[in-house]
Amino acid sequence: MNLLRSVAFMLGSALWTMVFGTLVVLAILGPLLLRFRIIWYYRRGFMWMTEHILGITHELRGRENLPKEPSVMLSKHQSAWETVALQDVVPEGTYCVFVLKKELLKLPFFGWGLAALQMISIDRAAGREALNEVVVQGADRLKRGFWIIIFPEGTRVAPGKTLRYKQGGAYLASHTGAKVVPIAHNAGECWPRNAFIKRPGHVVISIGPAIDTAGLSQEEVNTRTEAWIEGEMRHLSPHRYPDAATKSSSPAAA
Repeated sequence: MNLLRSVAFMLGSALWTMVFGTLVVLAILGPLLLRFRIIWYYRRGFMWMTEHILGITHELRGRENLPKEPSVMLSKHQSAWETVALQDVVPEGTYCVFVLKKELLKLPFFGWGLAALQMISIDRAAGREALNEVVVQGADRLKRGFWIIIFPEGTRVAPGKTLRYKQGGAYLASHTGAKVVPIAHNAGECWPRNAFIKRPGHVVISIGPAIDTAGLSQEEVNTRTEAWIEGEMRHLSPHRYPDAATKSSSPAAA
């Protein structure tokens, strides 16, 4: 059954992406907000297929932690699901952009749509120049009222695993004065990393307290972000973390 669900979803989402990727590119002659409005409808269809074809539902916790002003969201990355779902986390009436590698902009339809939406694209091989470019583009997007979403581990990570948190998001926040919003979720439990077959289940997106970067170094911002996200992951998926299981079964925890 999961195989049939996954095949149906792949066909439906591929067609949906082709249609809306084309619409976004055609709308490039119009205002930027028109393109984001088109993507709003794309997300509605994508999330509908996710729920009604794949059987993946979700809930959002901690929305009250979102600052009033546009900020930098640093999120766990386990699947392709959150690249769509997280766009609905920002306050109603606002929009978000991702920091992504330039190679993605070359992908047919999907990449063309990303380019039309003025995502922050970087050359990862450029080192310090890439960080500076993130600050330049990021400051521009924040000033224009866009939230910024970054996956600090840089790639999708299987549930229970942690990669080194890169400095890019913290660097951007500390150099622009923006707050950081840490986000944890367990989407990888239903949508495994690099797996074709998805499983029905319930995803929880958890938003942590915003981190005020004023007076903090980028290292301090990064450390606090990682501590909250990885700590929250042990609440969302305790079976994936031996240390979480040990703590919950200890006499002190009881």
